[in-house]
Amino acid sequence: MSRRMIAVTVGILFIVQMVTAMAGTTLIQAFVDGDNARAPLTVGVLLMTCSGIAVVGIGLLMYQVLKPVNQRLASWYAVLRIVEFTVSAACGVYLLIQLQVVANHMLWVYIPTGTGGLVLTYLLFVSRLVPRPIAMLGLVGYALLFLGVPLDLLGVLDMNEGPGQVLLAPGGLFELVFLPIWLIAKGFRSPSSAREFTSPALAGVRSGALPHV
Repeated sequence: MSRRMIAVTVGILFIVQMVTAMAGTTLIQAFVDGDNARAPLTVGVLLMTCSGIAVVGIGLLMYQVLKPVNQRLASWYAVLRIVEFTVSAACGVYLLIQLQVVANHMLWVYIPTGTGGLVLTYLLFVSRLVPRPIAMLGLVGYALLFLGVPLDLLGVLDMNEGPGQVLLAPGGLFELVFLPIWLIAKGFRSPSSAREFTSPALAGVRSGALPHV
């Protein structure tokens, strides 16, 4: 696939994974809240599975774009997206068999999501494959997501409601609006315009060392 086609496909997949995840989560939450109908629950799990497949597709396609920047981190991003799908699918199968959700199931999914997202947005930031404000929005969003997991587990906040949902907003805007729209409309910047092979920060990344903050 050409870089342009990869960009468009990844942009579409980001929208698909977000929309299907939101719809699936809504149906599953209805079951948790007392709606015992099996059909909507099954549809909800299938939608989450579709979201997970889109997530894996994003990871594999982005590997092709990110490996010239840093092949090791690009590989980790693809692996983390596969782990994310595996955790989500396992929770979905358990729900259909036992008819009860895994405790804190979304938090376990958020761990590989946040970790992989930080890897992705870091590489996008240093390579300038997309505008840096977009990459920075993603960095902030995934950092807040990663921070919210232990806070939720400790009972400080609930990421499904109230102030906890605020932590999801930047990442949601990144995945559903800014990144996909840019990729579909503009694609990835070329190596020459992105200066991905001459950036001092990137030089350290390609050698396997992260730049000092």
